[in-house]
Amino acid sequence: MDKTALGRLASLAMPRIEAPLDAEFRPAVLANAAFRKLAEIGEPCVIGLERNDGARDRFETVVQAPNNPLAQLNLPYIERIVKFLLWQRGGWRITIGGPKEIGEYIKQCYSRGGARDFDAEIVGETMFERQMEVVCCSPDEVPEAVTASKPIGRHLDGCRIGFDLGASDRKVSAVIDGETVFTEEVVWDPRGNSDPDYHYREIKSAIDAAAKHMPRIDAIGGSSAGVIINNRVMVASLFRGVPKEEFHRVRDIFLRIGTEYGVPIEVANDGDVTALAGAMSLNEGGILGIAMGSSEAAGYVDGEGNITGWLNELAFAPIDYAPTAPADEWSGDIGCGVQYLTQQTVFRLAPKVGIDLSGTEVLAEKLKTAQQKHEDGNDGARQIWETIGTYCGYAVAHYADFYEINQMLLLGRVTSGKGGQVIIEQVRKVLETDFSELAKSIEVNLPDEKTRRVGQAVAAASLPKR
Repeated sequence: MDKTALGRLASLAMPRIEAPLDAEFRPAVLANAAFRKLAEIGEPCVIGLERNDGARDRFETVVQAPNNPLAQLNLPYIERIVKFLLWQRGGWRITIGGPKEIGEYIKQCYSRGGARDFDAEIVGETMFERQMEVVCCSPDEVPEAVTASKPIGRHLDGCRIGFDLGASDRKVSAVIDGETVFTEEVVWDPRGNSDPDYHYREIKSAIDAAAKHMPRIDAIGGSSAGVIINNRVMVASLFRGVPKEEFHRVRDIFLRIGTEYGVPIEVANDGDVTALAGAMSLNEGGILGIAMGSSEAAGYVDGEGNITGWLNELAFAPIDYAPTAPADEWSGDIGCGVQYLTQQTVFRLAPKVGIDLSGTEVLAEKLKTAQQKHEDGNDGARQIWETIGTYCGYAVAHYADFYEINQMLLLGRVTSGKGGQVIIEQVRKVLETDFSELAKSIEVNLPDEKTRRVGQAVAAASLPKR
């Protein structure tokens, strides 16, 4: 990536609310809006993404004409949007309908050894089992969108089992006609176990425990961390201990369980199920939820109340265009959500206010130490959470360019205690200052009793249709 050009793009607009501990933060949403305004009389550029089963997405924007002195900004502008779309929606074929030099640049980025080699391998080859392709064409040749959203969930008839697989515990519920008759929570260690049979036995044990409390099983639904496509595990931290040569044994683990019980099964990403639970509680669509924990997890339910089939892996989606932005340690890319809306953000900012978190290597304990300082009234700790809130406010506005959002739910350990309210206050301040229309249309909240009325396992139980 040309960081000089990215810096020029980032400098097109400055935030009116400065992040207290990050004066160099340059929100992607402001740079993009300023660029589009400058390119109003430029040329159309259409980005297409194709996923499995023929699902296609289409994103339309504008760029500078090739003879315009600002045309050099076309490359970082489109590259950052393609990167965002790829991790938001997923796909193995990228189509660039616009000036040839833009298409060729994106093709170079996603080729072997290119700047986005990591993204091409993880999203294209690992998630969709296809080598990433980049096609260059004119704007009118980009295929029309083919929606993959479906009315999944909200089925509570009959005898259902719902499970929720987390990194430290697994939960299961037995649900009869929408009423929970049994719930169990068991501590487990999926990430540290290399035996695929361990994972199978643990999930099956949970289902069997719930089954004892119902006359029969009509359907099984699941919520799991990771990327789940068509009920298949494509990428999941839960199974990180399983050797690559054995991973095929967990890839179809949910399909195997459904076949053995002889009932419909549907498993979705835990972020999507969280958003579905919120949608079911509030009886509303257009809900985006982000969980700020060890990473940034996200889930989305569209305006029709449907799960879209998108990846929603916003930890890898860029929100900061500053050329000095911190890099994600996994992909090596800069400015992505994982460095701004997670506990890693707390650890990155703590030294700036003189908070020493070196007393333990346990990440959860480090976060608790910083949070306790905040609870005790430490002004530096408060600035950490105000900075996260500023990041989040501009991220929410950025997400609104790619999602239809009515409700924004903020969850996760980073939002615990006083920090959550500080984040919410700062998000609202950013929206009211720089995005007045969004401030009126998007409700930003921490989940309260109303939004928690439908639990994760119960929402998971509602996924399959009998």
